[in-house]
Amino acid sequence: MTARKALSKKTRFEVFKRDGFKCMYCGAHPPAVLLQVDHIEPVAAGGSNDMDNLVTACQPCNLGKSATPLSSAPQSLSEKAAETREREEQIKGYHSAMQEKRARLDSEAWELMNTLRSVKNDAPRDWMNSMRSFIDKLGYWEVREAVELAMAKCPYSETKCWRYFCGICWNKLRAAEGRG
Repeated sequence: MTARKALSKKTRFEVFKRDGFKCMYCGAHPPAVLLQVDHIEPVAAGGSNDMDNLVTACQPCNLGKSATPLSSAPQSLSEKAAETREREEQIKGYHSAMQEKRARLDSEAWELMNTLRSVKNDAPRDWMNSMRSFIDKLGYWEVREAVELAMAKCPYSETKCWRYFCGICWNKLRAAEGRG
């Protein structure tokens, strides 16, 4: 095992300056963290105090790394930033797709709700939520068929028609799950 030689303050400052006074592992910088100089090739594995073997690290990263070689170190800051940008783009895309799906479900739910009910554009919120859920799980055409069956069975009572409609949809869901 190589004996550890103390680093001069000048060497430490030069390493900090070269690395922009930020941790090369996580990007943290003063005053939030205390910076230290870390050996890329650990002293325990024969690493020297040569400038090419030194890197700026915050105290938590340096203590957590210990004598672990950099070949198993976490991503660089630029890799993390690129990954974060990619995640953000995926989240935006997912959010956009979900908004489009919600708009479609709302439109289809209102259409079927207006077919099912005599009082237009005034459906109870729980009925609308159920209608959206049925369309999402069964598909528009299956739910449309359930609306038509319910209207044929109970044309004069909205509440009975709604309950009958829900029963049809639940039976369709159970059958789709193999429980029917």
